[in-house]
Amino acid sequence: MLEIKSKLKILRSAYKVELRGQLRLPFASRQNSRLKTKLLSGEEVSLMLPRDEFLRGGDLVTASDGRIIEVIAEPEKVAHVTCSSVVELAKAAYHLGSWHVPVQVGEGFLRLAADHVLEEMLVKLGATVAHLEAPFEPEAGAHGGDHRHDEVGHGHVHDEHCGHDHSHDHAHCDHPHHHHKK
Repeated sequence: MLEIKSKLKILRSAYKVELRGQLRLPFASRQNSRLKTKLLSGEEVSLMLPRDEFLRGGDLVTASDGRIIEVIAEPEKVAHVTCSSVVELAKAAYHLGSWHVPVQVGEGFLRLAADHVLEEMLVKLGATVAHLEAPFEPEAGAHGGDHRHDEVGHGHVHDEHCGHDHSHDHAHCDHPHHHHKK
């Protein structure tokens, strides 16, 4: 089985590189440093990246046989959020931030993994929510780059915010929590 153990740390435009494979993965899979999957050609691969190193669409990785493989962000179901003004869009982003969910920020829109609870909140804030199949490339986060997410794409960094673990309720904390098993 082909092994992928490292990501190229150069700008893609820095050198002319011959791509010899493509690895298409949804966001949740690109957040796993260990994964058994297949290239688009059907060839089985084992992803064995250093812990806490994650992939984005457009990244280049090196395979155990020397091939350079392109990572493609697989289109997936996302909630595409638009608002009638920049201020409303900023408010929507602010409220999503309190839920600690990965959010893609684009020119005039936000995208997040489909979630009916969050979508209802956004509509109440005046946003328009449409469902699309699109690559999902959320922001890396303010705490030093990518961070690990659970299997549905919702991350947690509650300890920094509320100063507690998850062994008790959150009634004292001033923002909503959206729990998933870890």
